[in-house]
Amino acid sequence: MLIPTGTAASLDARDVRVVLGGVVAVDGASLHVPSGRCVALVGESGAGKTTLLRCFNRMVTPSAGTVMVGGVDVTSEPPAELRRRIGYVPQQGGLLPHWTVLRNAALVPTLLGRNDAAEAASRALDLVGLPAAEYAKRFPHELSGGQRQRVALARAIAAQPGVLLMDEPFGALDAVSRSEVRALCARLQRELGVTTLLVTHDLLEADFLADELVVMRAGRIEQRGTLDAMLAAPETPYVASLLERALAGARRREHA
Repeated sequence: MLIPTGTAASLDARDVRVVLGGVVAVDGASLHVPSGRCVALVGESGAGKTTLLRCFNRMVTPSAGTVMVGGVDVTSEPPAELRRRIGYVPQQGGLLPHWTVLRNAALVPTLLGRNDAAEAASRALDLVGLPAAEYAKRFPHELSGGQRQRVALARAIAAQPGVLLMDEPFGALDAVSRSEVRALCARLQRELGVTTLLVTHDLLEADFLADELVVMRAGRIEQRGTLDAMLAAPETPYVASLLERALAGARRREHA
């Protein structure tokens, strides 16, 4: 049984600038993610990808510009209320080690005061391939890295959010687990129809999961579009170099 999804909401950033510790992390970036679509922010470390993503759940406050979810300015409500309506999967999962799998997955529905928090968490665990009957009472240290990340994903979707933010969700996984969790995320995106913003270093991974890629460098957006469109017409030398390196890496892996 699929979890009933909330209403998918569009994401918009307009001329966003973020200065952290005197360093410009995001420099006038504008971004639109249509309702129900998946957009991937790609680029090297320090490009501003994670900083821009975190503006949408107010983990980062822009120095200038406007950030909206569903056409509503994110500053119009308290950060805690906003975050409970947005699913978030950080790179390391962020599970509470002293809580069981079920309690971790039930975090957001519990904070929302839902009487069915445990049931919602159980459905989410079933959906990510960790049947509650088998995994509910386990603790994070009893799971593999891939399983922990599945629990983090279950926690993010248990409250049926309309938006899902994923910050390098596969970065800490081994190759096999990465492939499995990536395929799971692609299936959930199709089935749940949730608006998704993904951060990744991997262009081919982004192409597999996202409807559109947005290449960032030094806090600015260099190019956006499909991978095929970028390969056909890279708009900057940086994008051309990034594509060349990504394809060369893929060829090396194929022959390894």
